[in-house]
Amino acid sequence: MLFHFILLAAFACVIALVFLVLFEPGLPYSVVGAEHAREVRDFPRLVAMLADSQVQLTDTVEVLANGEAFYAAELAAIEAARTSVHIEAFIFHRSPIADRFVAALIGCAKRGVRVRVVVDAIGSFPTPDAYFDALRAAGGHVAWYQPIRWYTLKRFNNRSHRELIVVDAEVGFIGGAGIAGHWIEPAGGRPPWRDTMLRVTGLAVAGLQSAFLENWLEATGEILAGADSFPPKHAWLTGTPAIVVTGTPSPARASRARLLFQLALAAAGKRIDVNSPYFLPDRSARRELIAAAARGVRVRVVVPGKHNNHPVARLASRRLYGELLRGGVELFEYEPGMIHAKIMVVDGRYAVVGSTNFDSRSFQLNDEVNLALFDTGVAARLERDFEADLSKSRQVGLEDWQRRSLTERLLATVCIVLERQV
Repeated sequence: MLFHFILLAAFACVIALVFLVLFEPGLPYSVVGAEHAREVRDFPRLVAMLADSQVQLTDTVEVLANGEAFYAAELAAIEAARTSVHIEAFIFHRSPIADRFVAALIGCAKRGVRVRVVVDAIGSFPTPDAYFDALRAAGGHVAWYQPIRWYTLKRFNNRSHRELIVVDAEVGFIGGAGIAGHWIEPAGGRPPWRDTMLRVTGLAVAGLQSAFLENWLEATGEILAGADSFPPKHAWLTGTPAIVVTGTPSPARASRARLLFQLALAAAGKRIDVNSPYFLPDRSARRELIAAAARGVRVRVVVPGKHNNHPVARLASRRLYGELLRGGVELFEYEPGMIHAKIMVVDGRYAVVGSTNFDSRSFQLNDEVNLALFDTGVAARLERDFEADLSKSRQVGLEDWQRRSLTERLLATVCIVLERQV
C-alpha cells in the first residue's frame, strides 16, 4: 500500500511539473516612466543600466544579408585568425557548408590558433559527436551544451540558442543564423532561408566574447582567463554606441532580453519594424505593441508564411493575429520561403539584432544574445532590407484572418499547449 502511495505521489509531482512548464504564466512586464524613456537624450545609458550591461563602442558594423554573404565573411575571418576562434551555435548541422567550417577550423588549430566550439545538444541533435573528431585531433576543442544526461534532465528546457563567432577577440558575428545547409542551399524549389548576421569590430566584441565565455564555462567548467579571450590593448576608443544584452533566464522568470524588447516597444515614437521567424508575443508584449499603435506609432511585423519550418509555431502565432490587427498592428507573411531574421528597428534610430525570437521560449527558457545598436546608418540599412522583405510578403487583414478554416482554428487551439515550447 505504501509503495503504491509513493508511486502515485511521484506521478502527481511529474504531472504538476509538466503543467508548470506548459502553462506557467509569463512575468507581467510593464514600463513605468515610458514617457521619460521616449524623451531621454541618453537612451543608450538607460538601456544599459536597466539591462545590467554597459555601453560599448563599435568601430565598424557590417550588415550581412543571407547565407552567401555571411558565410563568406565568417570563413574569411576564421581563415585569417591569429590567436583564437570561438564559435557558439544552436545549429551546427552536417552539410557541405559545415564541412567548410570544420576544415577552416582544423587549419586554424594546426597552425596554433586556439579553437573552441560550444554546440547545443538539442539544436544540433542530428550531428554526431564524431563529426568533430578530426578537429579535436588537430588540437581544437568542442563541447556540448546541456548534453542529454540523467543529471541535466532538470535543465533540459534550457538551451543555448546563441549564434556567435568571435575571432581574435577583435571581430564578432552575431545574428540569427547557425551553420547548416538551409541557409545557403536551395531546397524543394524554394530559396535558402532569409537571414541576417552582423560583422562587428570594436570594444562591443568584448560583450559578445563574454556571452561565449559564459556558455563555455557551463559546458566545460573552464574559466577562460587567457590573453586570447580578451580585446587587445589597442582596442578602439571611438565608435558607435552599442550594448550587448544577454538573455539568461532567471528562476523568477525575468530576462534581460525580454526587458530590452519591452523597453524598446514602450520608447518608440514613430515606427517599429520587426522581423521574427516565431512571433508569439505574450500578453505584456501584445499590450505594448497595441499601445504603441494607439499613440500613432506605425507597427509592422514580418513573419514566415506557409513555409515556416515549425508549422506549430505558425498556427500558434496566427491564433494571436486578431487582437493585434484590431489594435492597429500591421502583419505580413513572407512568401518565397522561410524567413529567419530576428531584427527590430525603432524610429530609424536604433536596432536590435541577435538570436532572440519574439516568443516565450526565447524570453524565458533559452540563453540568448542581442546587440542593440544606436546607429542611424545601420538602422537605415536594416530598414531597406525590411522594405525588401515587405515587397515579398502578403499583408494579413482582419477579415482574411477571420475567414481562416475550422481546421486551422482547431489545430491552433491545440497548439496553445505547446506554444511555450516552439
